[in-house]
Amino acid sequence: MTATEGYAPVVAIFAMAGATYLVRVAGFWLMAHVPMTRRVRHTLEALPGAILAATVVPLVARGGASAGLAIAVVVVSMILRRNEFLAVFLGMAAAAAARAAGL
Repeated sequence: MTATEGYAPVVAIFAMAGATYLVRVAGFWLMAHVPMTRRVRHTLEALPGAILAATVVPLVARGGASAGLAIAVVVVSMILRRNEFLAVFLGMAAAAAARAAGL
């Protein structure tokens, strides 16, 4: 093993950290140059829901009824209690119970 092989993982980590920082800063810089029209504002307001849907729908499609039930329990728990820890716990319990019941 040469001396440069030992530094390759460190260099890769710093390169990935730099790329991540560059992407984040570039997003802020780019949005500073975009006029905030009504259309742009509405698009940005709708974006979190679209990201959530893009994350949840494949999970339910792949996980079946037990995943759908767990997500429904999480949503109801968040609406009623607004406690993330409780929502995750109840969602996992619902998924486990649904799978134990054969769903």
